[in-house]
Amino acid sequence: MTILLVLLSIAILVLLIVWAKLNPFLAFIISSISAGLLLGLPADQIAGSIQSGMGNLLGDLVIVIVMGAMLGKLVAESGAAQKIAGFLMGIFGEKNITWAMSITGLVVGIPLFYNVGFVLLVPLAFTVAYQYKISAVYVGIPLLAALSVTHGFLPPHPSPAALVAQFDANMGLTLFYGFLIAIPTIIIAGPIFAKTLKNVHANPLSTFQAEIRPESELPGTFNSFFTALLPVFLLVSTTALNLNIALESSLGPIIRFIANPGIVMLISVLVATFTLGLKRGFKMTQLMDIYTIATKDIAMILLIVAGAGALKQIFTDTGVSQVIADGLSTWDIPPLLLAWIITAIIRVCVGSATVAGLTTAGIIAPLVTTMNVDPNLLVLSIGAGSLMFSHFNDGGFWMYKEFFNVSIKDTIKTWSLMETLVAIIGLIGVLILDVFV
Repeated sequence: MTILLVLLSIAILVLLIVWAKLNPFLAFIISSISAGLLLGLPADQIAGSIQSGMGNLLGDLVIVIVMGAMLGKLVAESGAAQKIAGFLMGIFGEKNITWAMSITGLVVGIPLFYNVGFVLLVPLAFTVAYQYKISAVYVGIPLLAALSVTHGFLPPHPSPAALVAQFDANMGLTLFYGFLIAIPTIIIAGPIFAKTLKNVHANPLSTFQAEIRPESELPGTFNSFFTALLPVFLLVSTTALNLNIALESSLGPIIRFIANPGIVMLISVLVATFTLGLKRGFKMTQLMDIYTIATKDIAMILLIVAGAGALKQIFTDTGVSQVIADGLSTWDIPPLLLAWIITAIIRVCVGSATVAGLTTAGIIAPLVTTMNVDPNLLVLSIGAGSLMFSHFNDGGFWMYKEFFNVSIKDTIKTWSLMETLVAIIGLIGVLILDVFV
C-alpha cells in the first residue's frame, strides 16, 4: 500500500506537468502536499517539511548553480565559446568536422547550461554546415550529444550537482567518473551515430544563423580554454590532492576549503571576471549586468530543484523512503540499474531530465546507506536515465525540430534516437565502472 501511495503521488506530479501543463515548481509543491496527506503526515507538519526540504537542498546548491550560470554567460558573451569552436575546427578540418563539434560541445558545455549552450552553439553548427555544404543534422547531432552528456552527467550542471548533494557524494570524484563515461558516450552517440545521418535533409532558418564576431574581438585561445575549463581543473585536482594527502597535514584544511564546489565556482567566476572581462575592456557594470541576466536565466531551475527537495523531504519525514528502500533491496536488480529504470520511466512520462533525476533521488536516496552502492555512480546512473528518449513532452525535442527545421519523423530518427543512445551507453559505462570501483 505504501508503494502504491508513492506511485499515486508521482502520478499526480506527472499529470500536473503533462496534462494540466502546470509549471514544474508548482507541480512539485502540490504533489508534495498531496504526498504528505496521502502518507499520513500530520497536516500542521507538511508546510514545515516542505520548507525544510527546499532549504536543505538549495543550501548546498545555490552558489554552485548561480556561479555556474554566471561563468557560462560570460564565456558566451565574451566570444570565448566562438574562439574554442573556431580553434577546434581549424585543427580537425572538414574531414573530421563531427569530432570538432563534439569536442566543442564538451568543452563549452561544461560551464554552459543546456538551453544556453543550445542557443549559442547550434547557430555556429549551421554556419559550419553552410560553409562546407553538408547536412546541418550531420554537423549538429555530435554537438548536441556532447551538450546532453554534460547536462546529464557532469557537475556543476543542476541535476548532477543536486544529486551529489542528495546522496552526499563527492563532486570531484563524480566529475572524474563522469568524464570516463562521457567520452565514449559522446563518441558513439556523436560522430559515429552521425555517419548514418549524412542524407537527412534539414533547412535551418536564416534567423538562426550565427552572427560571427571578427577575430580581433575574440579572447585568446589559451584564455578561452583556461577560463572555461577552470572549474573542472580545480574540482579534479583538489579531489586528487584530498585522496593523497595525510589527514594530519597542515595543508588539509586549505585544500578541503578550496575543494568545496561553491568555492571552486566562486574562484572560477572571479578569475573569469578578470581574464574574459576587465582584462579585455569590459566595464565592471557591464559584467554585473551579464551576471544579473544569467541569474534570471536559471531562476526557474533553482525553483524546480527546490521543489524536488520538498518532495524528497516529505518521503523522508513520513518514513516512506526507508520503506521503499527496504522493499527495493529485495528485488533481484542491481541498484544502479534500478535507479536508471525508474529515472527513465519518469523522464519518458514527464519530459524534463531535471525533474526525472530529482524525483528518482527522493525515492531511492536511502539505498546509499542500506545497500552497497557507490553514491558517485548512482548520480551518473540517474543522470543517464534522465536523458532517455526525448519526445513530444520535452522542450528540447521542439527546440531541435524548429531550429533545424526538420520533420517530426526525422526529429525522432535523429534527436530522440541520439538521446536514447546517450542514456543506454551511459548506463553501460556506469555498470562497467562499478566492476572496478
